[in-house]
Amino acid sequence: MKTHRVAVLPGDGIGPEITRAALKVLRVVEERNPVHFDLIQAPFGAQAYFDHGHPFPETTQAICDRADAILKGPVGLDYEATKKIPVDMQPERGAVLPLRARYNTYANFRPIVLPQALAHFSPLRPEIIGDGIDIMLIRELVGGLYFGTKTVGVDADNHRYVEETLRYDEIQIKQILKKGLELAQRRKGVLHNIHKSNVLKSSVLWNEVLEEMAPAYPDVKIVHMLVDAAATHLCLNPRQFDVMVMENMFGDILSDQGGGIIGSLGLMPSACIGDAKAYYEPSHGSAPDIAGRNIANPYSMIGSAAMMLEYSFGMAAEARNIWAAMQAVFADGFSTPDLTQPGVKVETIGTEAFGDKVVAKLRAAPRVA
Repeated sequence: MKTHRVAVLPGDGIGPEITRAALKVLRVVEERNPVHFDLIQAPFGAQAYFDHGHPFPETTQAICDRADAILKGPVGLDYEATKKIPVDMQPERGAVLPLRARYNTYANFRPIVLPQALAHFSPLRPEIIGDGIDIMLIRELVGGLYFGTKTVGVDADNHRYVEETLRYDEIQIKQILKKGLELAQRRKGVLHNIHKSNVLKSSVLWNEVLEEMAPAYPDVKIVHMLVDAAATHLCLNPRQFDVMVMENMFGDILSDQGGGIIGSLGLMPSACIGDAKAYYEPSHGSAPDIAGRNIANPYSMIGSAAMMLEYSFGMAAEARNIWAAMQAVFADGFSTPDLTQPGVKVETIGTEAFGDKVVAKLRAAPRVA
């Protein structure tokens, strides 16, 4: 029997609730496979700052260092509570970015998936959705504007200013483009390269590097698209996309738009992959306004656990069973209050009940050979 050590960071807001559902699913995976997950929970995020004086405490860092993979919930509190935390200790700056940098998780995979069973969640017309949407958005995660030098000051005219640097080198660009090209090879052979080379010199270099790499991937058709055009096409014709690759800020924005076209960021898990370690998290925030009310859907957290099984532990078939189980619960006419839309006939159930139904579906699925 294989044992995998997993650092579990429940986070803030709805994080602990949806994390509990994901951990229940992992225990069922243990029942069905010769595997054991050593699940070690640790504080991370805004509440960790209040309880331990740091959003990414040293004890949590040590647990993550020893883990084979990290399963992370959303972080952050409401606006007023966040103001009580020093700016550099607020969870995105003080915990999330340091987590990414510590393990160089440079490749962020965000699936934008809407099968027909979930089509009623989308604001798009049925003829646009067609037989479903299936996009993998790959975002460079440890470079660009978010990680560049930041300066705040007052100029000679006594005007406040801020200066933030966008920096990429060719090694960073090559490693993320390699992920995109390789995935495009395994899927439909089409890679959309999203850039802004008509304005940004960083995109000019990005495209130069891609042109240098392209001959090694003759079976991949590369489609270049400006980021603003991509935002439009995601709404008007999302089925043209299969694999999309882009720099950090573009990926942050377009992946959230991806959540919009499928109906909710609550339907978007993600994988943050480095060469030595990976962490897995929902793409959405901590939703403190609904925390503790048992109404948040755990789909994205359970989906993140499924991605962990596939990408870190080589259990792709069982990961597919988890996806099928979650989608079957929706297909049976169940949803949680946060996703339920007016005029759509569904039976509304809570976070825990939704997770339990996923567990039941997974237990009933054929065992992986």
